[in-house]
Amino acid sequence: MSVRLKIIAAIQQIAAEQHVSLPPLEDRLSLHETGFDSLAFAILVARLEDDLGIDPFTISADASFPLTIGDFIKAYENVPA
Repeated sequence: MSVRLKIIAAIQQIAAEQHVSLPPLEDRLSLHETGFDSLAFAILVARLEDDLGIDPFTISADASFPLTIGDFIKAYENVPA
């Protein structure tokens, strides 16, 4: 399964657990518009770290949190091996 599909699946699973009604997950969708609160994003990043073995937001001192779904996925896809 690709990184993109793993992230989308994790978002959908957390949304179901947190009772969040997700809009269609398109790359241009603002993370704010997902309906996730800070707890849901913390859970997402922690689960992805467990699943993928990386947290792109702690690897670099100048990393900023992405604004869209597409930017969020790219942050994971662009981590150096």
